[in-house]
Amino acid sequence: MNKFFNTAGPVNQDMHYKIDPLSRWDMDEILSLIDQRKYFVLHAPRQTGKTSSLLALRDYLNAEGNYYCVYANFEAGQMARNDIACGLKTVLGELHDRAESVIGKTLPFTVNDIMAESSAERALNAYLAKLCEFLDKPLMVFIDEIDALVGDTLISVLRQLRSGYDKRPGQFPQSVILCGVRDIKDYRIHRSDDDIITGGSCFNIKAESLTMGNFSEMEMRNLYAEHTKETGQNFDEACFSLIMRFTGGQPWLVNALGYELTFKMKENRDRSIVITSSMVEIAKERLILSRATHLDQLADKLKEERVRRVIEPMLVGTTDDSNEDDIQYCLDLGLVKRERSRVVIANDIYMEVIPRELTQIRQDRFGSVFDPDWISLDGSLDTETLFTMFQAFWRENSEIWKQDMAGYKEAAPHLTFQAFLQRVANGNGFIGREFAYGTKRADLVLKWKYPDGEQRVVIELKMLTERDTYASVKSDALVQTSNYAQRCDATESHIVIFDRCGKTDWKDRVFTDTGEHAGISMKIWGM
Repeated sequence: MNKFFNTAGPVNQDMHYKIDPLSRWDMDEILSLIDQRKYFVLHAPRQTGKTSSLLALRDYLNAEGNYYCVYANFEAGQMARNDIACGLKTVLGELHDRAESVIGKTLPFTVNDIMAESSAERALNAYLAKLCEFLDKPLMVFIDEIDALVGDTLISVLRQLRSGYDKRPGQFPQSVILCGVRDIKDYRIHRSDDDIITGGSCFNIKAESLTMGNFSEMEMRNLYAEHTKETGQNFDEACFSLIMRFTGGQPWLVNALGYELTFKMKENRDRSIVITSSMVEIAKERLILSRATHLDQLADKLKEERVRRVIEPMLVGTTDDSNEDDIQYCLDLGLVKRERSRVVIANDIYMEVIPRELTQIRQDRFGSVFDPDWISLDGSLDTETLFTMFQAFWRENSEIWKQDMAGYKEAAPHLTFQAFLQRVANGNGFIGREFAYGTKRADLVLKWKYPDGEQRVVIELKMLTERDTYASVKSDALVQTSNYAQRCDATESHIVIFDRCGKTDWKDRVFTDTGEHAGISMKIWGM
């Protein structure tokens, strides 16, 4: 069987290209915590390799022979929500099946026996105690998707693990790893009585919180080298820096881009074809348009208020609304990262997906509102026409910010313009985006290819509020845009300023102006 890049579930050693899962974390630290009989938490964003690494650690420990190591996924208990009896019976069934598989024989008790002898609030404790007493070696338990449990069921599981802690290792697991997306202290558990408690308050025996990072460039290169070794197909050197820029090393994205390049793009199934950077660009765009499950889950998170409070200010460059807890939540989800003391979108693909997702309805409508009158006879962009058309549209439809933006009202002008620009780019262009928390701007570059060359149109979006003057916004924008234009080797530069102070008449709000900084001329469009 030929191997391929994995985009669904844990790594299968025989089917998938892989990086050694045990190399993804500090094994010395893990083994030291186990030797010390610690209970600890492993958390990282979805589809970063947590489960693959847990399964590899389970197999490693069982092969060593000093412990019985049992992995169990508790996600099936989610449906029980606050029904503790249903939830505990479900997760105990999973644990029991996994335990018998590791031990290699039928246990002398069943889940029904435990549930009949103990209340649901004690069933997990009783089961683990009975299992440890039966075994001739200490027990290790790895609980995956722990934070999928809801409400009273989650509280009960955590408290039962805590209540048996003092009985380890003879009558309780020597070590437990709880694995999920977030650190346990960040669990906000809604009980049936509408009370809210945190995970840390009902599981205060945690010794450490460990996390898993994204692939380094070397790890990404090693993964792609597996494909070359298997098939003989080579990647042009320029591909690797581009893949890292697009994915930020996020494991699912790295694998999904590899799968797109080597399998979904049918012409590349001819293994004599060398994968080039232009193919990576095409694969990235196809991956975004595919709305794959991972990207759909990302889009769904944008609806959460805690996420909106972080992402919306980033889209317009402000620092309003969010707090450190919100930022940490988005860091745990893998939506954002810290970079040089700034909070930014985690990678270029997410930077594309987020505004596209928030403006999808508007993009669809723009398809019928605008005809491509901005294309000149030679195939180049007529940017004067392009900006004039949007300026007229915005004057007639500025109340659009109240609709279609999934609650992102403050970012609606920026998002509406990006939806329009996506309509322009479709089929022949590419939009590069840069957003960051607290920069007071969003930077865009529209790359447009036509028969005689390529246009690189830099556009900076700014907001004029009650606290600003036009002169100050213009002055900042000229400096910021010229810096960005130099980095992008822009062929032309524009500044779009949305007036949100609410005091300016439309006849004064819609205007054009010009400016220059560091030898770069810019046109300014008032909206």
